[in-house]
Amino acid sequence: MSNNLLRTDKDPMGSAISDYYHHKKTDRLRVFSSQFDEDEIPVKQLFRAFKQMPVLEKTALQLATGKILDVGAGSGCHAIALQEAQKEVCAIDISPLSVDVMKKQGVRDVRMVNLFDEQFQETFDTILMLMNGSGIIGRIENMPRFFQRMKKLLNPGGFILMDSSDLKYLFEEEDGCFHIDIAGDYYGQIDFQMQYKDIKGEPFDWLYVDFQTLRLYASNNGFKAELIKEGSHFDYLAKLMPFD
Repeated sequence: MSNNLLRTDKDPMGSAISDYYHHKKTDRLRVFSSQFDEDEIPVKQLFRAFKQMPVLEKTALQLATGKILDVGAGSGCHAIALQEAQKEVCAIDISPLSVDVMKKQGVRDVRMVNLFDEQFQETFDTILMLMNGSGIIGRIENMPRFFQRMKKLLNPGGFILMDSSDLKYLFEEEDGCFHIDIAGDYYGQIDFQMQYKDIKGEPFDWLYVDFQTLRLYASNNGFKAELIKEGSHFDYLAKLMPFD
């Protein structure tokens, strides 16, 4: 897990978000991985309103309470929905271009901050990690550091709302069995790299974690994990709270 911020010349997603905000159209935001074929992120979806959001995101926004931290806020769509619901939210992102767009869209409290920067010492009642929010953890071995950081950022009685997906469906055989190499790396660890126009970002690790594994690591690091809602395709929303 890095605590760095992005430079604009290494920020393909921020560039795409900025283009869409200013021109209402974009080129392709391409996604590469050594594990999968090339993919594409539909940038327009990053600007969706509350009524257009999937049920897991709607549920998380409805459950968020008190002073809320929106992690990796992107275009600010979740922060805007929270403001419209008269909730207090601080939106953070490591992308200067995304932060600029959020300010222009009217998000009142926006910071260019990395979640793992120890100099960021505010505390919150709800920490939102949405749109496969577990990804920011990067690799499974980073879980202890992640939970230690969360303890420092949460107020007493506070909690994390995080969504993720179980990628086991990618390993399903024709007979319905799952062929996963348990001796290898955790199957939800994916390497990604993004490109927008001629702007190519640095490669990064992204973690998709199944709920049982999340619950195990949470318990081992002083947190209780509760399954709030399951989505339609191996995705879910979890609530994570420190033990009293």
